[in-house]
Amino acid sequence: MLSGMSIELNHTIVASRDKQAGARFLADVLGLPEPTSFGPFAVVELHNGVSLDFMDTADVPSQHYAFLIGEDEFDAVAARLRERGVATYADPGHRQPGHNTNDGGRGLYFDSPDGHNLEVLTRPYGSGGA
Repeated sequence: MLSGMSIELNHTIVASRDKQAGARFLADVLGLPEPTSFGPFAVVELHNGVSLDFMDTADVPSQHYAFLIGEDEFDAVAARLRERGVATYADPGHRQPGHNTNDGGRGLYFDSPDGHNLEVLTRPYGSGGA
């Protein structure tokens, strides 16, 4: 158990070949406000105060970003991905199309335009009990 000062993730930098396009894709798919600018970053603000700060770079290693969302939001995200023709998968290796029902919720994986492996899930891992 951690003690002392509260520690929370505040922001992380997301490598992108086009920071505006990458940030806009994520904000649009998740139904978030339009990205803002801060210094060299295109910033996507999440509801819990964490931000994803997109930065232009030629070298974009694939990263994984997972977003905990509600059931209604899941349906909306899945619909936005379908509208854009973005394939969705039940597993992180993108072997099984569709979505999963892990822990009694739903989850799906999809690629960002930069090749990041994005995930939305309605229940945290391990929350469904044994």
